Amino acid sequence: MSKNIMEKLQDTNPECEIWWDSSPLVYQTWANNMIAKAPANKKSAWEEQLKRLFDPDNASQMFFRSSTTNPPLSLNAIKDNPPVWAAYVKGLIEGNPDSTVEDIYWMTYKEVVRRGAEMIRPKWEASKGKYGYISGQVDPRCVYDYDAMKKQAMEIAALGKNIVVKCPGSKEGYQLLEELTAQGIGTNNTTSFTVPQYIACMNAVSRGLERAKKNNVDMFRWRSVITHMSARYGSLGDMAAQAKARGIELTPADVRWAELAIYKRAYFWGLERKHPSKMLMCSMRVDDDVEPGKPSSWHIQKIAGSNSVYTCPPKYIRALMQQEDAIGEFDADAINEQPPKKVIDKLMRLPYFEQGYEYDGMSAEEFGSYGCFVATAAEFSAATRGTVDFVAQQFQAMGKPVLKREEVGTTA
Repeated sequence: MSKNIMEKLQDTNPECEIWWDSSPLVYQTWANNMIAKAPANKKSAWEEQLKRLFDPDNASQMFFRSSTTNPPLSLNAIKDNPPVWAAYVKGLIEGNPDSTVEDIYWMTYKEVVRRGAEMIRPKWEASKGKYGYISGQVDPRCVYDYDAMKKQAMEIAALGKNIVVKCPGSKEGYQLLEELTAQGIGTNNTTSFTVPQYIACMNAVSRGLERAKKNNVDMFRWRSVITHMSARYGSLGDMAAQAKARGIELTPADVRWAELAIYKRAYFWGLERKHPSKMLMCSMRVDDDVEPGKPSSWHIQKIAGSNSVYTCPPKYIRALMQQEDAIGEFDADAINEQPPKKVIDKLMRLPYFEQGYEYDGMSAEEFGSYGCFVATAAEFSAATRGTVDFVAQQFQAMGKPVLKREEVGTTA
């Protein structure tokens, strides 16, 4: 039996977790496509590996320990089978004649999350609640609206016991995260990129746990993960523009070290305090320009051996499998490697990095205006609007008005 590259990563620390970063609903279509396009000399091995990673008919034994979704990934689940979802939406419209497009969208989104949770629930049951979770995200258009997010979060959490709620890295998001923790509901901190955010998250979790303990809340279904959106930090924020304005040349390796330096600093901050939250690495990349002459994926290579969660989307898994021979073996001590001092000194000349790296680099009020937060929230909002439009198209196909206008009275 040849091991998949992610199984080799798992071997560096038995407590680390590899997650599927997409809806479980799309896995089989993706796996079939991977096998169909596999190199002839790897086809048989890949087929075995992909079935071990996740066999929908034997979910209790899947290699992936959980799954996470976001608005773009939920939209992809709908695009994976448009006729089925179009029929489902039309049924909702017929059954809820007074509902708006937004109402039907929210029902549809929750159903995508619910079906995904149900598909991997056998893993949750087999592990007695340790694994087998799926993340459902509150509407990214509401990242500054605590009341709206709380209402949505409670509805998402009610869909299944193996669901955790994704809360944004805004000030209001951390308020929500504390409240959910206090109620024994698991959370995933998303649109988060910086050390100040991660400390704010851990502090919010600690406050929530204190409240839960005081109120004797059942914590069986609670867990906490804190997402570092690594490559989004380096590519979507202000780092490149600030470096150019200051005449500072950033190499691809410098950018990756910036992302990793933040992750490692937060990881060890939590580890030293034995915090129950688990750091989660996402938005990873396979690069061909970071190490001279060979492909690499520092996002996992440089933190191998850590007790982390690695959430891997289909595109990233494909890239890893295509380059597994070049990437080679993992060093189980890699997490302890610190970024080169000269790189940190260079990066600290950029306010963007200083804000993200220093423990007190930002106040909670500044989280929501940080460059990569704004860009990612906008991208997620666009995907949400895409799903809303899919629903609107079904209204139109049924000859129903997309806009619900109130009757306007007239006077003589």
